[in-house]
Amino acid sequence: MRNNLVSMGDALREYLNKSRLKPRLMEVRIQENWEQVVGKTIARYTESVHLYDGKLVIVTTVAPLKQELNYSKDRIAGLVNDMLGEKVVTEVIIR
Repeated sequence: MRNNLVSMGDALREYLNKSRLKPRLMEVRIQENWEQVVGKTIARYTESVHLYDGKLVIVTTVAPLKQELNYSKDRIAGLVNDMLGEKVVTEVIIR
């Protein structure tokens, strides 16, 4: 029966990929690494970042930052996906 041995890490990754926890875990990873992804200044003026069904929702009350983020949606999606190592973010929404 040793033919079907799987490492603990591989088993955990497979479980998370199939579970409903994966989107929430991805959201937490984005929130924890937000400053490294977008930089200290943008992170300071970002009120919240959430992930819903592949949509990254960024909330800020600073109008010039909203405008800058609107111009950088594709870049932000790419940076976040690179940080996660897979294509999770398909759309960026600025509020």
